[in-house]
Amino acid sequence: MSSPLRALTVDLGAVDPCAVDARGSFPLDDLASAVNRPEVLCWVRRGEGHLGFGEAMRFTTTGPDRFIEAEAWWKQQTLEAEVEDALQHPGTGPLAFGSFAFSRTSEYESRLVVPEIVVGIREGRAWATQLTADGRRPSERELRAGVERWITAAAPAASNGAHLRVRPGRLGEQRWMSAVASGVRHIRAGELEKLVLARDVVVEDDAGIRRERVLRRLASAYRDCWVYGVDGLVGATPEMLIQVEGRTAQARVLAGTLDRRDADGAGPGYAERVLAGSPKQRHEHQIAIESLTTALEPFSEALNAHDEPFILELPNVFHLASDVKAELAEIEGHVPTPLALVNALHPTAAVCGTPTKVAADLILELEELDRGPYAGPVGWLDGAGNGEFGIALRGGVLEGTTAARLYAGCGIVEGSQPEAELAETWAKFRPMLEALGVER
Repeated sequence: MSSPLRALTVDLGAVDPCAVDARGSFPLDDLASAVNRPEVLCWVRRGEGHLGFGEAMRFTTTGPDRFIEAEAWWKQQTLEAEVEDALQHPGTGPLAFGSFAFSRTSEYESRLVVPEIVVGIREGRAWATQLTADGRRPSERELRAGVERWITAAAPAASNGAHLRVRPGRLGEQRWMSAVASGVRHIRAGELEKLVLARDVVVEDDAGIRRERVLRRLASAYRDCWVYGVDGLVGATPEMLIQVEGRTAQARVLAGTLDRRDADGAGPGYAERVLAGSPKQRHEHQIAIESLTTALEPFSEALNAHDEPFILELPNVFHLASDVKAELAEIEGHVPTPLALVNALHPTAAVCGTPTKVAADLILELEELDRGPYAGPVGWLDGAGNGEFGIALRGGVLEGTTAARLYAGCGIVEGSQPEAELAETWAKFRPMLEALGVER
């Protein structure tokens, strides 16, 4: 008989960058500073979030029931778990990092990974959790020693090799633009309203790609994004699929993009005029909002979305964005879990299209690639029903030690132009290209 999951959470005190030797204070004010190991599990935004070190257990699955199977496994682990958690904040106690395939047909293994040690910062206060699944009882002394060891490890010197290059992925630029043109024809024929088409490129570095350096660079440059790292999947997403805290759920929907380089020198208000003033961009955005709210409504007692989208300003692009908030309803005596909501919401129109089934089938036909975890849910969940799952955008998958496959996609509607959509993909590749040391 297997041993139950055991969890011990301790308060590490207020974050204080000057308190390296002071008891009762955590010696970092930015969690990204502790990203020093290549295998670290990562979920960081504005210096706060969670890092995971080591591995206590994991669950993998594939197919259309991947979210349901992962939810059932996690419920079993947490129901049987022995937990010491005086804090009981979102993210304390048992916690798993998750990455899921975009497509139900993907060969990519969706996964939940339970680390041995979690270090978290929330609202200026730090904590740590030790997790065991081998019969050992967590120890505060062992936990504190482990935290010190993990977060103080010196980051290795890193530089790009002599040969750093970007090569085409499975579809070259011309073939991808032909796929976009084909998608537009399907839309004009009335088969669907919107289609999201992605493409990939591969970055090769003969000196080796240091995963921890990529994550630190993303966390520094894209502080308003959620920087994620689960096994080989790394990136910085601006889009929140679902965030659950107690009975409150929130989401951030993006659809409509403008490359910042196209706005250089255009003066104030240019992004708003181009995005909010564009019928094409507004139509694409409205489709994405309706896709999410329609799927979330059956789980909600109250649901609110912005009447007007706002402009989200990122270092590489501007987006039309809307935030959605819902108060979750009890269903059969229980509030839906983060993975139950993910199962209902994914894929949204923002990353697939509408109608979903028609768009998903057309994606498989036109893209000629397995997206793997790209545009799939990525994030974390705890044992109390809290969690955050973003959409794995602005990211890539490390392939071996010297290559990374990057992905970027665009929403295609009736007015889409293949050349403009191609340029948009390069703007969306930019966060990962820069983190890998590629100037473009």
